[in-house]
Amino acid sequence: MIRIGYHISHEQFPPSQLLQLAKQAEEAGFQFCISSDHFHPWSENQSESGFAWSWLGAAMAQTSLDYGIVSCPAYRYHPAIIAQAAATLDEMFPGRFWMCPGSGQALNESITGGRWPAKPERNARLKESVDVMRALWRGETVTHDGLVKVEKARLYTRPKEKIRLIGAAITPETAAWAAGWADGLITVLQPVEKLEKVVDAWRSNGGAAKPMSLKVQVSYDETDEAARTGAHEQWRTNVFASDLQAELRTPIQFDQAAEFVKPEEMDGAVNISSDPEKHVQWLEKYVEMGFTDLDLHNVNTKQEQFIRVFGEKVLPHFRGR
Repeated sequence: MIRIGYHISHEQFPPSQLLQLAKQAEEAGFQFCISSDHFHPWSENQSESGFAWSWLGAAMAQTSLDYGIVSCPAYRYHPAIIAQAAATLDEMFPGRFWMCPGSGQALNESITGGRWPAKPERNARLKESVDVMRALWRGETVTHDGLVKVEKARLYTRPKEKIRLIGAAITPETAAWAAGWADGLITVLQPVEKLEKVVDAWRSNGGAAKPMSLKVQVSYDETDEAARTGAHEQWRTNVFASDLQAELRTPIQFDQAAEFVKPEEMDGAVNISSDPEKHVQWLEKYVEMGFTDLDLHNVNTKQEQFIRVFGEKVLPHFRGR
């Protein structure tokens, strides 16, 4: 079944507004929401960064949608604390919550003052954190002495249903690695030839029978020019390769890196069009690649317009499939 979701961008909007947008998304026919989990925004221009875990409790109580969160459970958080947070959500809202664990970015994870390691070590720490969380959810008393340290931890409030861990991967290398332990894949929009390499790496390394999700950055407005301007104003700091995005430490650094990004260079990172049918065609292409959950992130600020128009003209194309 093809499911279309609405992306909750804590970097761009205050939590109170996002709560209202989630309600509107449900009314318009979106089937799930995925929340970002940042300490800092990507840009000074975005100017928000609410605590996603607090927000999830409110949103799940006031809507009936499923919710996921893209989160790194290994640096500014301890995995036992994230396991407890996730278990609490599932105890209250069984089967409606999942996690998309990733290896993190210095923008968020370096704030505690610890050393920011290279990617191989970050992957190893993430896998240890995943193993700790799963053991706690099974009811085990966990002691672990590795990159992550745990001493006699046990969850007394456990999830009612299995919490799915959907591995977050941008590169083929990370997708191949995550295929061995994750319950599914989530990746982000890239030019099709790069996206196909991620999919191939996932499928050929153990992920062939597992679901795939795609975060699709779009910019919709009444004209193509307005859609492109909105994308450039809000999301030009996100056109860089994953290695660079993982290493920059402050929103100001992202703004400096994006100073010379031109509006016409946004294509590939964002689907920009004022034509809903064009957006349908793009989404159909991702469905043909095997993605079943499409998380739509309208990167400009006109969220109510996006929810209304896509609810009327885009979502109906995928209902019942």
